[in-house]
Parts: sequence; structure tokens; C-alpha cells
Amino acid sequence: MFYPKEEFGSTYQIPFDEFYKKGYRAVVFDIDNTLVPHGAPADARSIRLCEYLRTVGFQICLLSNNSAKRVAPFAEAVRSQYISRAGKPFKKGYQEAADLLQVPTAKILFVGDQILTDIIGANRVGYYSILVGPIGEKETFFIMLKRFMERITVAMYRRSSHYKGTRPDRKGYHNNIPEQYR
Repeated sequence: MFYPKEEFGSTYQIPFDEFYKKGYRAVVFDIDNTLVPHGAPADARSIRLCEYLRTVGFQICLLSNNSAKRVAPFAEAVRSQYISRAGKPFKKGYQEAADLLQVPTAKILFVGDQILTDIIGANRVGYYSILVGPIGEKETFFIMLKRFMERITVAMYRRSSHYKGTRPDRKGYHNNIPEQYR
């Protein structure tokens, strides 16, 4: 339940077209430190990614514990559906996203940067969970505490037989951005 299905250095390294070929039809994203630094508006990179995902055939939904004041403008910029005040890691928001998208949970990818909220919740409802390195270096005290506990979980995950990934440097995020998204 604590381990993601896969790990990538950044959201922008995920081979979404390969996941589409495997039958996945929707992507649910966390926003802060997954698509953009904490509190930042949608940028050209996140808009370009969402446009690309729509051309591949994916539906997109944003799932955030933030208020609609934060999430709605971001969703409008990337042309996505959204759920704010999702209550991650509880199941309700994840299930609402699947209902909103009208896609079975087994056909949904979830992309997030935190194990204790994003990944645990996605796993609980049956999404294919993908852990990415956090974009921003600036984080709240509470998130820094969670990151400390996550380091232990990530280290254990990387040593387990379940591990799928390339052991990306979770602190060297900018090195994990492919050229087409720079």
C-alpha cells in the first residue's frame, strides 16, 4: 500500500503513450510539486503536457487537497477537470475523480510527489500509482516532516522486489526534465 507501482524523476519523464497502449485512459494529477512548484500557476510546460495527453487520448483530472481558489484557475489553464479539497489519502476524492472521468479505476494513472498522501490514496482505490520527484525546493514545515518519513519508505521500496524505476535523484529535479519540456 505504501509503494508506488513505478517511480520517475519527474512527471515529464513518464512515457504516457506507452501507458495508453497498455489500456490506461485517464491521468489524475496532484498539482503542487508534481506539475509545478508549490503554489505556482500553470506554466507552459504543464499546459503543453496536458495538451499532449489529450492528443494521445487521455482524459485528465486534477486532484488536490487545496481549495478551489487554488485549483480552479490551474485546471482552467490546462483545460482539465478537477476536484479540490480532496481529502487525500482518503478514498472519497479519488473515487469522485473516477466518477467524474467515467473511467474504471484500473484504467487510471495517478501521478504525485508524496507517498503519504498521493500514493497511499491512489493505491487504496486501485489506480496505477506513479511517484515523481518534487519540483520545488521550498516546502512547508509539515511537508518537510512527511518528506523525512518518505525517504525511509522510498529507500525500502527501492530495495524491494516491487521496484520499477531508475532510482532518480529526488533532489536533482531539474536534471530530470526532458529537453522537449525545458
